[in-house]
Amino acid sequence: MKKGLKELMKLIQSNQVERIVVNYRDRLIRFGMELVEQICECHGTEIEVINHTEDKTYEQELVEDMLSIMAVFSSRLYGNRSHKQKRIKEKIEDILKE
Repeated sequence: MKKGLKELMKLIQSNQVERIVVNYRDRLIRFGMELVEQICECHGTEIEVINHTEDKTYEQELVEDMLSIMAVFSSRLYGNRSHKQKRIKEKIEDILKE
């Protein structure tokens, strides 16, 4: 869970937040929005979505969730690869400088 979301959840649980305003429903959290909505409801926090999209079928939501999962993991994979390549390049440069 992201640091900002953790802090927001603490504020909600301590009843310090009356309303959360987001541009799109999935901008607050990618997965588990129903859980966040339930926690907000229990603590009297309203979630306001500015840009509503059309209602989607279960299948459409499932496909979007699967694509999001793939995007998150592929970005992590490619990010790890680029960090490894950067470290290798730096080590080679250090060796060449010696």
